[in-house]
Amino acid sequence: MSLNLVELAQLAASAAEEKKAQRVTIMDIRGLSVIADYFVVCHGNSQTQVKAIVDAIKKKVQEADIPVKGVEGLSEARWVLVDLGDVVVHVFHKDERDFYDLERLWGDAAQVGVQ
Repeated sequence: MSLNLVELAQLAASAAEEKKAQRVTIMDIRGLSVIADYFVVCHGNSQTQVKAIVDAIKKKVQEADIPVKGVEGLSEARWVLVDLGDVVVHVFHKDERDFYDLERLWGDAAQVGVQ
């Protein structure tokens, strides 16, 4: 299965939603950053849920033959980054999400439908 970047972001968002992630958002940051083309941002209500969301995302993208380039922050499960190359998934614990407020920091980014 070959996915374009929007479809990859939507796949990750869908996997997060299956684990009841809250406020799942896809931001198109092309032209705003060299870090990635898309951010997927969501949160869980506990460290256990954050870990479950991350595991679901990793499983779903690997099933689509997309390599996970790296995962950072999983041991603390407060802000976990899942690096899918040009798509970066941010899975926050609910307390951290409001503090870091990526949607405000990247306020110029267009929103993409989760589907």
